[in-house]
Amino acid sequence: MNKKALVAMSGGVDSSVAAYLAKERGFDCIGATMKLYRNEDIGLTGEHTCCSLEDVEDARSVASSLGIPHFVFNFSDQFREKVMDRFVSAYEKGATPNPCIDCNRFLKFDKLFLRAKELYCDCVITGHYARIEKEESTGRFLLKKASDPTKDQSYVLYSLTQEQLAHTLFPLGEYQKAQIREIAEQQGFRNAKKHDSQDICFVPDGRYAEFIEGYTGKSYPPGDFIDGEGKVLGRHGGIIRYTVGQRKGLGISSTAPLYVTKIDPAQNTVTLGRHEELYSRSLTASDLNLIAVDKIDRPLRVKAKIRYRQSEQWATVTQTDADTVEVLFDEPQRAVTKGQAIVFYDGETVVGGGTIQ
Repeated sequence: MNKKALVAMSGGVDSSVAAYLAKERGFDCIGATMKLYRNEDIGLTGEHTCCSLEDVEDARSVASSLGIPHFVFNFSDQFREKVMDRFVSAYEKGATPNPCIDCNRFLKFDKLFLRAKELYCDCVITGHYARIEKEESTGRFLLKKASDPTKDQSYVLYSLTQEQLAHTLFPLGEYQKAQIREIAEQQGFRNAKKHDSQDICFVPDGRYAEFIEGYTGKSYPPGDFIDGEGKVLGRHGGIIRYTVGQRKGLGISSTAPLYVTKIDPAQNTVTLGRHEELYSRSLTASDLNLIAVDKIDRPLRVKAKIRYRQSEQWATVTQTDADTVEVLFDEPQRAVTKGQAIVFYDGETVVGGGTIQ
């Protein structure tokens, strides 16, 4: 009997082709689209159509052309709690979150996994660009970079557990993006030329501060811009409007460019400094998840990324307790930002990662 798979279908071209490839490999597939938020959650009026309705129709159309059943699962309550609330809380604490990682962790590879079990599926399949391999000598499942370096998404998947990796397939891991478009066109998928999503889905216009104010119903009071010595440089418009490394939108005149170097919610201050003040060699990360090893029992040489689009940098990682690591980079890194993920690599393999504190 063919293995049964629940395929996460967002309505985009990648997940659509993932469903096609899974079926071609003999899987008995069920398409699943997650409804993640309601219009009122993101400040849309009742007259607007939810921006994901077209996505649902695209996913349904592809599922129909493949001859597989398609379901829409309403995970809006869980998305609100695990992604949107955490997003807002991070900004209120002076951090800069990565909600895509939370969505993968708490929705795609948690709630959707539970739904797959309820449907007696053997695995979950998604359109992520990454690879999973089993290391025969240890029995561990390894998360590896995609073959297409320009599309690799291993960074946002570092929180996967061994149990999840054992029951997940990434059919696109060996493909180039151009090949995926070509397959979609050959199969006549209506979304073959659909643009890839770039923005955070629940803040489609990228205006984070306005979203947070509308979501919470709160206003965030102005405070002082200060320098590293505590000297007042001017007034800021509320800490949720700033992130470490930011230069634009400060409204401060200076003989040299100024950047946000620190955000202090307790004092309601935003510290500004020159470009060279953004650099640091060390950081602490918690909420640790290790994939390639059970623990780091001695200082480990890795390459590490402190943001999705950054190139990897050499560093030494020391695990200080079950949930925390200290990271020392060979070279100073620009704008190490609280709330972002740091992910460790050994060549093509993800060692693990955590949240920068």
